[in-house]
Amino acid sequence: MKIGFKIRSLVFALGVAAGLLLALSPASAESKFAQLVMNADTGRVLHAVNPDMLAYPASLTKMMTLYLVFEAVDQDRLRLEDRVVISARAAAQAPSRLGVEAGKSISVRNAVLAVVTKSANDVATALAEHVAGSEPEFALAMTAKARALGMKNSTFRNASGLPHKGQLSTARDMAILARALVRHFPHHYHFFAAESFTYAGVTHKNHNQLLSSYDGADGLKTGYIRASGFNLVASAMRGERRVIGVVFGDRSPAARNARMAELLDRGFERLAGTQVAAAPPPPKASGKTKATRAESRPMQVATNPPRKTPAADATPGQWGIQVGAFHRLALAKDAATKATEVAATLLENGEVKIVPSAGKRKKPLYRARIVGLSKQEAYRACSVLRKKAMDCMAMPDKDVEVATTS
Repeated sequence: MKIGFKIRSLVFALGVAAGLLLALSPASAESKFAQLVMNADTGRVLHAVNPDMLAYPASLTKMMTLYLVFEAVDQDRLRLEDRVVISARAAAQAPSRLGVEAGKSISVRNAVLAVVTKSANDVATALAEHVAGSEPEFALAMTAKARALGMKNSTFRNASGLPHKGQLSTARDMAILARALVRHFPHHYHFFAAESFTYAGVTHKNHNQLLSSYDGADGLKTGYIRASGFNLVASAMRGERRVIGVVFGDRSPAARNARMAELLDRGFERLAGTQVAAAPPPPKASGKTKATRAESRPMQVATNPPRKTPAADATPGQWGIQVGAFHRLALAKDAATKATEVAATLLENGEVKIVPSAGKRKKPLYRARIVGLSKQEAYRACSVLRKKAMDCMAMPDKDVEVATTS
């Protein structure tokens, strides 16, 4: 089944030319770090580091591949029961592969699961050829769809995320795409929660380990090529609140997963602190959730000041700062001590509190906080700490009133 896309002139005008210019300086995308967490209901960015830095998306690309597949299904141009023939070109793609022989076919439903779990490049390429007639044509459609969704800095050259110097995106754009998948395809979103997929007698586990290690996680996609580092887009839902996190360029899967767990925690904390009204959530995907296992490291990042809420009028002495979250109590204490040394004048009247996380974690996170500050002291202290590349978030002290002091 071949479906044409009448978008060549639009994409060459808006996307392809820009992508070619970007490709002239591929060093700008060399394995750099970025992270972002977003309120999935409103699209508000709750925290970000380098959100618009150009980077290689690697297999995060497959999120856009699946967006176009889901769109084709919903427009009755494709059915989940349709058979996708694996071409010789698709079968020859570099690993990761499902390994379907050229000339054989796979259902669209199984193809989607193979892309989500195994991150199968051969199947992603076959889907692109099936939907658009060729992978280059499909890549044009991917870039056009990115522009339509507001992904201003993304250019796609293939459906899999295999290395291409012109295939670039940003943390912000990937969060926009993840939010679009959640909102536009709630009836298909459950695919991203699949922890495994069995095909031809072989079971393939999902590369996204947060599905089984983070409470409420239900998607979306991992990615890695040597030039990108370890990438992850994840979403989690607790109660009626959903957050989306993006990590680009981490050093290992374990570090990436630990950082994402902290990032999602931060997102839920910010939502609780700002009391943002949540829209009705999409249907919650199924899947087991357990406590996070990976040990986290201090996040040397900066945050944006939280949105003003009624608590922002708290009187002096009712504010505090958080300078990191750790799986080791000793690391939390060290971070708090270091903060009081770096911003001694502003924090001399503060009180160190180490706040263990609530919830279902087997290993609690210990949040390093200094409380008993005025609002001005809290924000000024964060300004000083950020200049030293230290993590800091100002917050009303009411958020830590259940803390234990150490």
